[in-house]
Amino acid sequence: MCSMKNGSEIVSVKARQILSERNHPGVETRVQTANGGLGVAIATAGVSIGEHETQFVYDGGTKWNGKGVLKAVANVNEIIGPKIIGTDSTRQRHVDNILLELDGTKLKSKLGGNALASVSAAVLKAAASSLGTALYQHIGGVNACILPTPGAISAMGSSRYGGNEKTSGGKPSYSFMAYGFKSFSEASYACWDISNVFDRMMRKKYGQMYVLGRMYVNAGVLETDEQLWEAMKEAISEAGYKDKMGIQVDVAATTYWDKNKGMFVGLFSKLDKTKDDLIKLYKQMVKNYPFVIIEDPLEENDYEGHAEVTRSLGIQVVGDDLFTTNIERLKKGIAVGACNTVLLKVNQIGTISEALDTVDLAYRNGWGIMPCSSRGEGIDIADYAVGIGSGNVRESGVWPTCNRLLQIEEELGPRAKFLGKMGFKGFGKQLYG
Repeated sequence: MCSMKNGSEIVSVKARQILSERNHPGVETRVQTANGGLGVAIATAGVSIGEHETQFVYDGGTKWNGKGVLKAVANVNEIIGPKIIGTDSTRQRHVDNILLELDGTKLKSKLGGNALASVSAAVLKAAASSLGTALYQHIGGVNACILPTPGAISAMGSSRYGGNEKTSGGKPSYSFMAYGFKSFSEASYACWDISNVFDRMMRKKYGQMYVLGRMYVNAGVLETDEQLWEAMKEAISEAGYKDKMGIQVDVAATTYWDKNKGMFVGLFSKLDKTKDDLIKLYKQMVKNYPFVIIEDPLEENDYEGHAEVTRSLGIQVVGDDLFTTNIERLKKGIAVGACNTVLLKVNQIGTISEALDTVDLAYRNGWGIMPCSSRGEGIDIADYAVGIGSGNVRESGVWPTCNRLLQIEEELGPRAKFLGKMGFKGFGKQLYG
């Protein structure tokens, strides 16, 4: 991309500690260019964190439960900023290479993945701003016209059946994916509609209700998660969305893995489960309920197991903790057929360039990409999704990210495309038959 003479040159880099929506500190970085372009980006930790993700730098101690990020902030202000001031913000890969060389570690443990990720994303946004270009167009150019198939989050739970509450982080989490519609705006309305239908149903059945759009199903409410699947299936039918909506689940199975037992403890029910038990259960889930996406179905280092799940189910199987947006881990997954889709968290790997390299490898091998905003990306995930042309996105059928996608749909006008069910990977008879 060409820039105005000196206009896109970085003149200011400033980071600060902020309190994220997840109620823990994050790193916010502001990058400004010579012509007034401004990029602001945040990097925060997620709920389920894979052992292969970039390492964040934390302050330790007792304040903020040890998760303060003032050290990472200082790394941006005192080390990274001075090195990239004067560079061209539109030369993303050049800037990112500087960041990677400054850190010099495999998992960004020296300066912190939170420091690098916030700077890299802020530079990308500053470049788009300096050029007067929407972020999605800066990323994807003329090809950026596909609106992703969205979902509406329905239910989350924390160790409902005796699992490790400290590590489960509210997983598994479920959402309704709205695929059978002609446009994103129609799909987003359906997401809003099904959320209300499901809310009424769960209040009546179990006394559960939404809090800020999320339903937390507590211990003792359900005997097994199959009751939840049944309720979601019933809600889809009651709302008139049969064959237009399906269920997505982020299992985050590693958070229930007990290494000593060699079993998954408290996942879906009180019964401990082996890998084979889980695979058998997944087959039953897909056969009896409208599951369209399963994410992280097994332990995060089990490539062969994920390959077996993918071969067996015929739906979209997503790797998050398995791949951690890491191109080297994705190469290994592609070699054995572990999953058919990569969850994209641009702040998970450390730099924009690395994230886009992972996207490119996935696409060249016929895999899908499912963007997710759980690392502080916020509404920017809408622009990332459209920019890379992903067929679907985690949640985003309601709330601020949805509003941004609706805005993009309006900006694109007749050029906007909505792939619906074709935005998913790996489907067999259960969706298309």
